[in-house]
Amino acid sequence: MMSSFLFRAMDARAGIFLALMAAVIILVPVGNLLVPETSPFHVPTYAVTLMGKYLTYALLALAVDLVWGYCGILSLGHAAFFALGGYAMGMYLMRQIGTRGVYGDPLLPDFMVFLNWQELPWYWYGFDMFWFAALMVLLVPGLLAFVFGWFAFRSRVTGVYLSIITQALTYALLLAFFRNDMGFGGNNGLTDFKDILGFDIQADTTRAGLFAASGLALVVCFLICRSVTRSKLGKVLVAVRDAESRTRFLGYRVEHYKLFVWTLSAMMAGVAGALYVPQVGIINPGEFAPANSIEVVIWVAVGGRATLVGAVLGAVLVNFAKTWFTAALPDIWLFALGGLFVFVTLFLPKGIVGTLSDGWTALRQRRISSDFGEGSGDPPSQAPQSPGAPANVPPPGPAVSRAGAAHPQPAE
Repeated sequence: MMSSFLFRAMDARAGIFLALMAAVIILVPVGNLLVPETSPFHVPTYAVTLMGKYLTYALLALAVDLVWGYCGILSLGHAAFFALGGYAMGMYLMRQIGTRGVYGDPLLPDFMVFLNWQELPWYWYGFDMFWFAALMVLLVPGLLAFVFGWFAFRSRVTGVYLSIITQALTYALLLAFFRNDMGFGGNNGLTDFKDILGFDIQADTTRAGLFAASGLALVVCFLICRSVTRSKLGKVLVAVRDAESRTRFLGYRVEHYKLFVWTLSAMMAGVAGALYVPQVGIINPGEFAPANSIEVVIWVAVGGRATLVGAVLGAVLVNFAKTWFTAALPDIWLFALGGLFVFVTLFLPKGIVGTLSDGWTALRQRRISSDFGEGSGDPPSQAPQSPGAPANVPPPGPAVSRAGAAHPQPAE
């Protein structure tokens, strides 16, 4: 079972990606923990945290590419699933503070004491245990996505209308989490975390561990996505993307396929949010902002839709560009970033990976044509067949001239 899963997920592009990820997961923590600070190969802790944040963004982009690139569902609300996963992890981290908070209450977080809460809300129970919080990271975004998708897909809401509804969903959650009486910290959110699984969250070793965990989660989710998209299920998803009505007329329950991949994508986004929060140290309602969801779509478009690797590359490159532009061009960095998006839209409509893939395919076809041309003087009239394909043998009968008349057979 596992071997067939890995076999479906692997090809040359996936192998290169996994090799690079393995190198990054190993070398960055080693460069931070074992290489002396005086060495030019030392990786500072702030860089480890920054790259860890990039990896969580890459995982979020991967989730969006799965539903948009392969199923045609343009989601403008994946920030909601990302933020819900982040809040689930933030609630666990808040429960770990205990008496080390500002007010020293062993049970209530500081913001609840400040707002005169008398007891812990029922939905906070269980978050003092990591396994329960990890389960909620998957269950809460997955359940919301399942319920939302069940009604939306069965009602055959598609296209721009579905995109608007997903945007309305994340905006409604944004407004709800801003309320102090919701019990999630209001506009300040959850912060001032102390430790995770008993380890100091500010320690270099913990930061390196969170980076490695983000990288491993990205690798696992990438393999899951590759396995899904290269299976029979993936072929049906592409058919739904390209011709949903025709796929439905062929007898496929389109809403079931869309609901499965939508729920899987939401759970992946929740995992990304859970890994994001301990590395940045805060989660607030701003993560629900619809603009964040739109930005994720831009990452996928820049890297290349329906490539998976392109989604990861686009998330890392765009966020690195944002970091660099804010430092190098603090006054015009928004214009510089916007110019980058316009350039990609005009000259790389299929994204970076998609354009490179098309160029490589065209180059190979040119080489094949030139090889045949050198051997026979003319390009091949038809594509070469595989060894197992039947030969193109003309049927028996009288030979037909170009004018269409049959040549007479010689008399015996």
